[in-house]
Amino acid sequence: MKVSIIGAGRVGSTLAYTLVVKEVVDEIVIVGRNRDAAEGDALDLQHAHLFVDRNIDIRAGEIADTAGSEVLVICASAPWKENFTDRLKAAADNTRLMEELIPPLAAASPDAKIVMISNPVDVLTWHAIRLSGFSPDRVMGTGTLVDSARFRDMVSEEVGIHPADIRVYSMGEHGDSQFLAFSCAEAGGEPLEDRPDRREMFARAVGAGYEVFNKKGCTNYAIAMAATYLIEAIVTDARHTMPLSVLIDGYQGVSGVCLSVPVVVGKKGIVRWMKPELNEEEAEAFRASASVIRKVIVGTLREDKDV
Repeated sequence: MKVSIIGAGRVGSTLAYTLVVKEVVDEIVIVGRNRDAAEGDALDLQHAHLFVDRNIDIRAGEIADTAGSEVLVICASAPWKENFTDRLKAAADNTRLMEELIPPLAAASPDAKIVMISNPVDVLTWHAIRLSGFSPDRVMGTGTLVDSARFRDMVSEEVGIHPADIRVYSMGEHGDSQFLAFSCAEAGGEPLEDRPDRREMFARAVGAGYEVFNKKGCTNYAIAMAATYLIEAIVTDARHTMPLSVLIDGYQGVSGVCLSVPVVVGKKGIVRWMKPELNEEEAEAFRASASVIRKVIVGTLREDKDV
């Protein structure tokens, strides 16, 4: 399995390291604006991989070197400003970046799956589908995967149940309009009650990414682990269910935008879109989230188009 990581900053570098440590793939290509930094990472990781059991080919390269990748992971981003509080503000700059990167990457690896990490992930996942020409089942963003995990961790401490046994999904935008689907949430098989304290807990989970970014200048460990979990599900055809940003086609009256919903991930990419039953408040929140993302997408297009 060949994976190419586009963007050799903190996230891309941490992802490459995590893929090596977990022995997920056979070949990693790192592409970055700073070729020296990408080559340094590749060389360091080539030395590190001597301490794992799997033989892994790790190298830096250009877009041409990504040819034949089975997974293309997009971490590249325009520089973020200080006091980061809104991912959507990067939409225009990062859309231009995707317009530069996605077409040649897709041409070099026409059978690949695209995993979008760059933000705003819902907007950029939509553009990745548009720019690659790939079918929507082969393009996915990490979306609310980390947000959902953060909340599960908080609930785990409260109820004394392992996070893996808590089923709850944050849905919609990876951003301020996301919501928790309490109506289908459970912990150890018991319904997870929608309470004010848990809503406050969820607000802290959503804000945690901004908190980490403003303290250290990036988020890299959690998202790298989440992306590795996703890539491993593709490699092993694991059929795990997870909330990812994918193209919505009619669910809750929404079509034509990318938002996080639970999906089943396997070797071909998204093998099933789940359609959890939401209560009316949650359904309205999903539609409101779609409106937020649709407006931003329209604002990033170079000409008037219906979305």
